[in-house]
Amino acid sequence: MKAIGYHHNLPLSDASALLDLDLPAPTPGAHDLLVSVQAVSVNPVDVKLRAGVAPEAGQAKVLGWDAAGIVLAVGDQVQGFAAGDRVYYAGAIHRAGANAEQHVVDARIAAKMPASLDFAQAAALPLTAITAWELLFDRLGVARGRSASDPAAGGAGQRLLVTGAAGGVGSILLQLARQYTQLEIIATASRPETVDWVLAMGAHHVIDHHQPLADELKRIGRMGPVGGVHLVASLTHTEQHYPALVEALLPQGKLALLDELSKPLDVMALKRKSLSLHWEMMFARSLFGTPDMAEQGRLLAAVAEGIDAGALRHTLTRRFGTLNAANLKQAHAWLESGRAIGKGVLQGF
Repeated sequence: MKAIGYHHNLPLSDASALLDLDLPAPTPGAHDLLVSVQAVSVNPVDVKLRAGVAPEAGQAKVLGWDAAGIVLAVGDQVQGFAAGDRVYYAGAIHRAGANAEQHVVDARIAAKMPASLDFAQAAALPLTAITAWELLFDRLGVARGRSASDPAAGGAGQRLLVTGAAGGVGSILLQLARQYTQLEIIATASRPETVDWVLAMGAHHVIDHHQPLADELKRIGRMGPVGGVHLVASLTHTEQHYPALVEALLPQGKLALLDELSKPLDVMALKRKSLSLHWEMMFARSLFGTPDMAEQGRLLAAVAEGIDAGALRHTLTRRFGTLNAANLKQAHAWLESGRAIGKGVLQGF
């Protein structure tokens, strides 16, 4: 089968950074779906692994942890899926990625894709939707609900600050928070196009992350003497903003993050306000085969329902053409630029 992968960690300027390959087709296990891949999306994890994780000796490494496709076959322990189903999923980081004609994925972390979307639009969603859902509802512990009669529902009376809000995760996190909670949402963005985007995704307020956060929160009337927000979702550059985020949080607030760090954070800075720190790693459930691993399939089904009901929207903003090494390099370069908005997708071979 056709696939795109690499043999060595190389910069995109090198002709061998990503290669068109011919690899054996995968065989599904007992819990797996065998999928004919119709579209894939790119994520920062692809760039990080291409730059820093070498394949096993003599092997090629195939990336890609966002896919939509058609089920070709199911393992003998699979329930709820059949050949011909249109599915979407993010896969597992310890297995081969989906930048290939065929791919196997554990059925428990997949779901039937939204009926109202095409394959490219659906492929833009899974990894970021899982990450955003887990970060908001599992890590930060916000309860879903928008009932005005229940003052405790959906984080009523609380403020959420989302940094790096215009990227893939932020784009769906803003929607989930706006549609399924009562949180007041503050997003960071600095360019006119990113400001417009995060407002369209559901932010109530936008502040500039190139300015001191405390000053920006004061500008919108949301910073008091001991902080201004109850929850922070730090999606990028956490090290750079960490002191300001600690300052911005109210006592007993929560900070959730997911980006890579080059050095440890000073957790003692959290003590004075009794703040808590929460990591989100969307691959944790599949990597460790946790008892609640199937929650990812269920939440993707809930996102599909929200999409088809019109409560949520896809976040596809760039189509990079057919799935081949040259186009995938362009998609990786877009992510490496640091100016990506929403999600980029490649479709078919």
